[in-house]
Amino acid sequence: MMAWIVAILVAALLVSGALFSLIAAIGLNRLPDVYTRMHAASKAGTVGSGLLLLAVGIHSMEISTLARALAGFFFFVLTAPVSAHLLAMAAHKAGYPLADKSVVDDLKKI
Repeated sequence: MMAWIVAILVAALLVSGALFSLIAAIGLNRLPDVYTRMHAASKAGTVGSGLLLLAVGIHSMEISTLARALAGFFFFVLTAPVSAHLLAMAAHKAGYPLADKSVVDDLKKI
């Protein structure tokens, strides 16, 4: 009985992680500018890879693998927003334009 519960949990984590990764990939291809693409990659990609790591950790049934998967998940959650912010600032300084639909440029010097 416990094996079925673990299998269903792992399957749900795998499917949801794959869907978030798919959303991130679609966002990278469909969104209009570098800033919105970065947002899609950092948010949906982080959640997708975190769920996939969690599924691997639970499926292994070993506490050491689960601990490594959780450490990787927390590493993603802590570093993805910072790296996306720094990349967006570098892209803005390099002169990449915002999309035409963008209304406010918060990084523009006054």
